[in-house]
Amino acid sequence: MRLRLRGFSIVLTTLILAACANQQPTPPPVRIVPISTNDAVFPAPSALQPQIVFWQNVYAVWGRGQVALHDDRYMDLIYVVLPLPGPVGESYSAEQKAFLQDHYQNLKSLLRQVESKTASNAPLTPAEQRLADFISSRYSRAALTGASDRLRSQRGLRERFKRGLEISGRYDAAFRAVFREAGLPEDLAYLPHVESSFQNHASSSVGAAGMWQFMPSTARQLMRLNATVDERRDPVISAQGAARYLGSAHDRLDSWPLAITSYNHGVGGMARAKGEFGNDIAAIVANYSGKTFGFASRNFYTEFLAAREIARNPQKFFPEGVAYEPPLNLDRIRLRQAVDAPTLASYYEVNLGELIALNQAWKSPAQSGQRPLPEGTMVWLPAGTMIRLAQRGAASRVLVLAEPVSTARLR
Repeated sequence: MRLRLRGFSIVLTTLILAACANQQPTPPPVRIVPISTNDAVFPAPSALQPQIVFWQNVYAVWGRGQVALHDDRYMDLIYVVLPLPGPVGESYSAEQKAFLQDHYQNLKSLLRQVESKTASNAPLTPAEQRLADFISSRYSRAALTGASDRLRSQRGLRERFKRGLEISGRYDAAFRAVFREAGLPEDLAYLPHVESSFQNHASSSVGAAGMWQFMPSTARQLMRLNATVDERRDPVISAQGAARYLGSAHDRLDSWPLAITSYNHGVGGMARAKGEFGNDIAAIVANYSGKTFGFASRNFYTEFLAAREIARNPQKFFPEGVAYEPPLNLDRIRLRQAVDAPTLASYYEVNLGELIALNQAWKSPAQSGQRPLPEGTMVWLPAGTMIRLAQRGAASRVLVLAEPVSTARLR
């Protein structure tokens, strides 16, 4: 598919370095995989292609040792991708923070100078002229206005995304079954790539938690969240919660791009956006100015499209291969009565530590036995537990405490 988009080709420049050393821009080590615009369920309008490609590069090309300085509105204005100095870890070292801050401020100052001089028709230095040409050649001189305020940094996530792909092997079939049974598109199972990279321990600074990143207020409407259990930490239960949320959002918004964006921005916010721009997701992304419709909300749907494309075609982005984890294969029961964890472990002849590890939704009071697990709680058991007990003639005894839940659909 050939795209005819103004300025679509991403140009990775070394403008900061060139300004200091009089070097010329170098070609970018980027991968461009356009997405079909004809998908009726998850459309990818041409106007959103630069954002989609940007996130493809974040997820599958740029590693955590690289940081892109880019425009947060015109996503194909990537000024430089900086290699971080020193050993690279999950967080920045003090040296790396100083390095990034220095380059960020230098570029921001250069952009401000270009804006000011262009507005007053003052002559530009060679470095300033190269920067002005880089921006205006892809859009127009109008894009120079506010460019310094739109400067943003983005660290590469290739390693994290690949690990998420590996973990997704454990849950993909289970999640697809959840959405299929709810009558929703199965590809919604890719959403945790955007939310958490399939990290069940993930939590945000604003209180979202789990693989599906539910906020407490939303979680309480869709699952158990109390002093004993936090079902946001149960991937399958939270996937069922996500299915209920997304199904309801789609019923109200009648658009999958809007329903998916509402996962970040809220149904009410997207209803207001729809009131202004209809179901045109590209127009909403470009023009909607809702109070909390910021960078994360504007990019949420395109991040989903990028993640979906990579997950569906991993060999294109990870030619070295992906070691997927085996599909989920555990026994599952639903408690008929309240019971504490040590008693449960003894009853099913399972090591308590192993039982706790399998049930990450249990909070500390439940793990220690200080609080009983309430009636109706879903419990994961090691694979084969129920068969083993049945073979020993103990099936009738254990059924007094709980009823088995078929896991065939989760495999």
